Amino acid sequence: MTTIQKVSSKDLETLVSISRDTFRETFAKDNTPENMQQYLDENFNPEKLARELHNEYSEFYFALADDKIIGYLKTNRGPAQTTAQDDSFLEIERIYVLKEYHGKQAGQILFDTALSRARELGMKYIWLGVWEENPRAIAFYSKNGFSAFDKHIFVLGNDRQTDIMMKRP
Repeated sequence: MTTIQKVSSKDLETLVSISRDTFRETFAKDNTPENMQQYLDENFNPEKLARELHNEYSEFYFALADDKIIGYLKTNRGPAQTTAQDDSFLEIERIYVLKEYHGKQAGQILFDTALSRARELGMKYIWLGVWEENPRAIAFYSKNGFSAFDKHIFVLGNDRQTDIMMKRP
């Protein structure tokens, strides 16, 4: 059974590890090793993740199976959103689950956590950006009621990639 735990500053080392591991598992096969390493170094280092953890407009949650951290969720609202949206929008910036736990509902439980949090905060919409080359994630979000509303550029190393921006009430 998957459980959810809010991440705190004492969990920083674990957050760095799960962030790097899940991102690498998800995208390494589709990107150059140099771009992947640059992105990991710039975005999943202890200093940057500590700043994000201490941002009052961002929240992190771990997914656990048998007390093992198997994935995580990051949400943003207000000024923490990666692409400015109305303050009534909650952004899911990251939902990542270790590959060996794909298909075991951990991603759905993390998504449901974000949806519950959006309701608690009185948000009108929940939104996210998903790489246009990630059909599995696009299908997951479509199944959960999201529809495309825009696009934005996501830079991985020196590669400019297009993310489809999706939202749902």
